[in-house]
Amino acid sequence: MSGPGEGRPFHRPTLRPPSALEEAAGGYDPLELAEAAHRTAELVVGRGRHTDDPAVTARLVGLVEELGLSTIAEMWADRPPRSLPGALWRLYLLHEWVRRTPQEVARLFSAGVGHAEVYGAIVGVQQPPDPQALRRLTEAILTGIFTGDLAIALERASAFCQVMAVGLVEPGVEDIPADQAQRAARMRDTADDLVACARLWRMGSLH
Repeated sequence: MSGPGEGRPFHRPTLRPPSALEEAAGGYDPLELAEAAHRTAELVVGRGRHTDDPAVTARLVGLVEELGLSTIAEMWADRPPRSLPGALWRLYLLHEWVRRTPQEVARLFSAGVGHAEVYGAIVGVQQPPDPQALRRLTEAILTGIFTGDLAIALERASAFCQVMAVGLVEPGVEDIPADQAQRAARMRDTADDLVACARLWRMGSLH
């Protein structure tokens, strides 16, 4: 694949947090912040999908490590979940969850995958899963945003969330803590949002 970025050095996307935009504009402008969030999301995805340089792809996959989760959160976390910046925020957040708490994620995935075989097949991770395999999975999902079928990457992330939701409620176990049940519900909502984003992408309507 070739594109306008081929042969040029990688330049980190400029993700300006709301505080910087406030200073530049002299005040809080919700419309400008929303537009900036969508522009930067399109910039990141467009940069990744118009280059065949693996170093560029690797840096985009590792954007949180380079910029910090708080910077990405400021730009994208408040956008609607069924939008491009909303989807990117959730994908990077999933990857950070796997990266920061690998043992917990592996335990929950193992607890859920046996009760969600269809979703487990869509995820496509070795069995039994281990922390390293799950980290490679979320890296592959992010990589797919830039180098593969973006809709399929979103569907794999959705299936991952469905498995994790099942793992959080621990089938067969009574008296699930309320906070854990709430986490499972949020994970199912994220799964629904990501698969909806996949449909929007296929229709050319994910912005």
